[in-house]
Amino acid sequence: MAQRKTIALVIFALVLASLAYWWFAGRGPAVETTAYTESFDAPGTWTVGDDPNASASVHDGVYELFVELTGDVFWGSAGRNFADGVYEVEATPLEGAINNGYGLLFRINNEDKNFYMFKVSSDGYVWIGRCRNNCAEAEALVEQDWFASAAVAQGLGTTNHLRVIAGGPEMAFFVNDTEVGRATDDTLPSGDVGLIAETFTPEGLRVAFDNFKFTPD
Repeated sequence: MAQRKTIALVIFALVLASLAYWWFAGRGPAVETTAYTESFDAPGTWTVGDDPNASASVHDGVYELFVELTGDVFWGSAGRNFADGVYEVEATPLEGAINNGYGLLFRINNEDKNFYMFKVSSDGYVWIGRCRNNCAEAEALVEQDWFASAAVAQGLGTTNHLRVIAGGPEMAFFVNDTEVGRATDDTLPSGDVGLIAETFTPEGLRVAFDNFKFTPD
């Protein structure tokens, strides 16, 4: 499992380089200090659109990401700027292989394409780390790579609640209210937020996200 996903991260980095147009240009707005909630009843500022093998859309009260090809990755961002506080979202894989990845990006630097990434898989794994240069460099900050966690609700059609508590360089990560890791890193103090889906097998992946929240510290 871990070996397959390590190989996929290399593909992931290559694909990310071809998706730069999905990012908002520049450093974005000033850091927001008020609570933010998005129930996706309308697109708002979140990225929507598609290419031949992937799409990001808002419909039926969810933000949906679809990726089709093996080793493919797709994400959308909110075009906002947050720092310390609690980030959380509900994520439900709807169809595809259970050997997948989906989750939350935060403190995205849209100019340098650096960000923190918190992902789970439908077969019960977690990845927590930092990406640099569109993930040409991806460094796990908890464990060495993907790691198994009983906190992850497995299978398709099951919802996982992802939550990050970030205060300065200190970060704590939770899946379904169970802590799955802590990390200390001062590389990225603030930035945009995003949602991501990625595949490792030919079956593709469709994920629905709902109730994104940011609560400032």
